[in-house]
Amino acid sequence: MIVVVGLPAWDPGPPPAPAGRAAAIALAAAEAGARVELLGRIGDDPGGDALLLALSHAGVGHVALLRDAARSTLRIRSSAVDDDVPIAAALLDGPDPGPEPDDEGPCLEPADVALGLRYLIAFDVLVVGDDAPDAVIPVCVEAAAFAGARLVVAIRSAGAVPDGLPEDATVLVAPDEDGEAFPRLLGRYAAALDGGASPAAAFAATAGDGWERPGG
Repeated sequence: MIVVVGLPAWDPGPPPAPAGRAAAIALAAAEAGARVELLGRIGDDPGGDALLLALSHAGVGHVALLRDAARSTLRIRSSAVDDDVPIAAALLDGPDPGPEPDDEGPCLEPADVALGLRYLIAFDVLVVGDDAPDAVIPVCVEAAAFAGARLVVAIRSAGAVPDGLPEDATVLVAPDEDGEAFPRLLGRYAAALDGGASPAAAFAATAGDGWERPGG
């Protein structure tokens, strides 16, 4: 099983669909046939309800998605969503996500990640999206070591490699633009790892889709 840590968002559309890097990674991994759980924080609001419904339709688990009664679900317009995405079409008659929120969405804290991981008994790959705060990375490192899982960390292009990562962790630099290529490739890479492939074999398995293995 794959766990993706980050801040999923909702794109009210049209067409309505999950948005944000964490959601896109999880959706791509599920599309590749992996069992996936998304760990993050969303609002306890209509937008959050719509997001949970969309994730369920796409086969992405959300038992570790915490609901925040104080802040609204993050909403962004995602270029990674196309009109022909089945999940978007399935949601045209879904719940009304409500008015646009006034804040920047819920905050994800280390304690949230620790709590969310308690709902997940076993996993083989832990992906930390570049939309996850740096403060949650030590919790993810500890959890991956305890579970014997492979750790994959995406960082922003202007960010530094976090301290304390294990030597076998995969660190990838996310592009600045919010396109669909990077999260899709990362989701497929995680699915290959989850299927038992080595990091090198997982990179090779996705190379045909335009993946370039970073140096180092």
